[in-house]
Amino acid sequence: MTDRFASGARVRTVHHDPTHHTRLPRYARGKRGVVVEPEGRHPLADIRSQGRGDAPLEQVYAVRFAARELWGEGDHGVVLDLWESYLEPEAEAGH
Repeated sequence: MTDRFASGARVRTVHHDPTHHTRLPRYARGKRGVVVEPEGRHPLADIRSQGRGDAPLEQVYAVRFAARELWGEGDHGVVLDLWESYLEPEAEAGH
């Protein structure tokens, strides 16, 4: 199985507010970043937190965000580990 995103790919996180637990921080929803590297496949934490044992394995990516993108200020970067279903190619954002 090939990775959906390669290192250097520009992505945007999905902008959703689920009623259940998610590992996508609220401050990073709908934000633009760049994939640093894939980090392997892991069970989707959103499903596992619901006590279900059928969590699908998804690629997790290290994604770098400019602090300014996340909080409107700052000159540093932040790297988050995010599951593939939290990401879309930046070109598709808003569709």
